[in-house]
Amino acid sequence: MSQLLTVEVLNSMCKNTMIEHLGIKYTELSAGRVTATMPIDERTIQPMKRLHGGAIMTLAESVGSAGSLAIVDRTCFSVLGVEISGSHIGTTSEKMVIAEANIVHQGASSHVWEIHVKDKNDTLISVCRLTNRIIPIKPKEQE
Repeated sequence: MSQLLTVEVLNSMCKNTMIEHLGIKYTELSAGRVTATMPIDERTIQPMKRLHGGAIMTLAESVGSAGSLAIVDRTCFSVLGVEISGSHIGTTSEKMVIAEANIVHQGASSHVWEIHVKDKNDTLISVCRLTNRIIPIKPKEQE
């Protein structure tokens, strides 16, 4: 069985990745639910000084993928995001957003996550849906 996935392990796995570059930090992890924060700063805004939709989608895919990693045995399966969609329905003047991912389908070969991105005032910024493919890791042939 793979190492227990914790918030600390998730955050350490993200060293030198886009997740770390954007300042995304995982904050909660439980079966079927993951939360993370992302700052709104020069890394995550667009030229009009508003939160960039692409940064939101990166946050959404990050929490949904982490949720699938927490469910599967990582020594036997890998997780690959295969489809993501999002509706950006609000805006915020706050300095941070919070993403909460909840699983809506947990199959043997796919997981579907619904992700809500809000600010600290609970203002809904985006609603996203992520489909992850659960891929068996082929054992390395022994020589």
